Amino acid sequence: MAAPFDRDVLDLLLFDWLKTGDLTDLPAHRGQTEEDWRAVLDLADRVSRERFAPAWRASDKVEPELADGQVRVEPGTRDAVRAWLEAGLHLAAVPEDQGGMSLPFTVSAATMAMSMASHIAAASFPMLSVANCRVIRTFGTPAQIEAFAVPQLEGRALGTMCLSEPAVGSSLGDVTTRARFEEEDALGPRYRVHGTKMWISVGGQDVVPETMHLVLAKAEAADGTVSAGSKGLSLFAVPAVLPDGTPNDVVVAGLNHKMGWRGTPNCVMAFGETDGALGWRIGAEGQGLPIMFQMMNEARIGVGIGAAALAWRGYMTSREYAQERVQGRPLDARDAPAPVPLTRHPDVRRMLLAQKAIAEGSLAICLYAARLVDLAGAGDAEAEVLLSLMTPVVKSWPSEMGLIANHYAIQIHGGYGYTRDFEVEQIYRDNRLNPIHEGTTGIQAIDLMGRKMLFDRTGGFDLLAKRIRATEDQAPEALADCATALRSAREAVEAAVATAHGMNDPAAALANATPMLSAVGHLVAGWLLLDLASLPAAGEGQRLACRYFAGFELPQVAAWLAPVMAKSPLMADLDEAAL
Repeated sequence: MAAPFDRDVLDLLLFDWLKTGDLTDLPAHRGQTEEDWRAVLDLADRVSRERFAPAWRASDKVEPELADGQVRVEPGTRDAVRAWLEAGLHLAAVPEDQGGMSLPFTVSAATMAMSMASHIAAASFPMLSVANCRVIRTFGTPAQIEAFAVPQLEGRALGTMCLSEPAVGSSLGDVTTRARFEEEDALGPRYRVHGTKMWISVGGQDVVPETMHLVLAKAEAADGTVSAGSKGLSLFAVPAVLPDGTPNDVVVAGLNHKMGWRGTPNCVMAFGETDGALGWRIGAEGQGLPIMFQMMNEARIGVGIGAAALAWRGYMTSREYAQERVQGRPLDARDAPAPVPLTRHPDVRRMLLAQKAIAEGSLAICLYAARLVDLAGAGDAEAEVLLSLMTPVVKSWPSEMGLIANHYAIQIHGGYGYTRDFEVEQIYRDNRLNPIHEGTTGIQAIDLMGRKMLFDRTGGFDLLAKRIRATEDQAPEALADCATALRSAREAVEAAVATAHGMNDPAAALANATPMLSAVGHLVAGWLLLDLASLPAAGEGQRLACRYFAGFELPQVAAWLAPVMAKSPLMADLDEAAL
């Protein structure tokens, strides 16, 4: 069985390419050393390989079950999550004065990549909790932090984000969950919450004693009315167990059975079926959605990392299979006396190289974004602008392209790839969820083309283009053809952005947003692969991945942009009755 990830590649990206060691100069990390961070990475490596990886296959067969109101998780998965918490790895990026290690988010993201490659369903437990806890630490009062965040920091509780409802997906302004103000107490404004939430990962669990829900709901006015749309949304901390130790009016009403991530309990949550669930408002009334965007944006980077990790694992698994499996004769030696390894066949090599380029490109995008998080947190304005622009790409490009990489992994396995006896079938199913998680690809496309391009006043895309041009200009002569391909892709995207800006109807322009997102994602991946391949420390594998992407993938950018350049009205104007 192939290893779930390649630590050497991860270290190359972190320390040779991103120069993560330089982050010790930031005020938040002074006094730390690169050796400190490598020790944490070693710990995450060990827990991922020894505790997460062995439980991954079992969690796919023994799904969580709901019995007598209690959700029970596959035992190996439960123990793996506990091991992660006991090792304190969920505290990696938490400030020291709040009980954490104060490590860069870049290092924390790398630990996530290893755990997700090993067992993505188990890795989701701490990932969601870390994001939940960050929201409470940022927007909560000291008393709320003590009551709702500290139990998570201490590993006694896990957190969730409760947004969607059975009839409300991404259109959160239509949320029907209500919160009725009751009184102000020591923890702040207290409400009674009533409503049903859907698709809640880790909504119930038996890993640790407590679950802390962050619930998006509409606060009722004195006459029982609520504000329309997203402006009426507020955020509430609703613990499954109240601070005095009594159960809250929170029930897991059922489990959803997904095609992947089967080890993660995905729940239907009922809040307030009797007297109303007690919840304390976090932040100001009406600010629920802006507050939750912090958690969602962090989770979107996490989704990208997970997709990259699964593309990585699929590549390593199919590479090992192709090296060992013998079948057929090579095109240049049809009379060979015996079959040869699959790697002798050009099309298999193409599929392996495509996987490598996608996996390393995806991981590069995610870790580059993680470094932007660190720099933005230290006051770097350019990093903040570029991070905002790139977040939809970080979430969606690894998710969509990771599936293509996993498709190739199955194809290389042939008929065996479709059986549950081989890992790639489960890898594909696990990764198939990522284009849906934290906002579909179409939603990310509208965010990128709309808020981040058409209506942007920060110059985010101009900054991105400037950085790409610098990489083109500095590329070594041996990679000149890659720089030329990247330049053509950049110029094509720049022309498409200008064309979209020139349209009088933003809605018509946004109708072609998804092809624009695909093109920009390819542009960013091609840029970072060239930047990585240009390193003196880069190996032949990085240079091959760059050359493949420049020759086989970047030419697709112009095709994606064709409807944008043509100002195609097809999607905006078609008669939906004809579908």
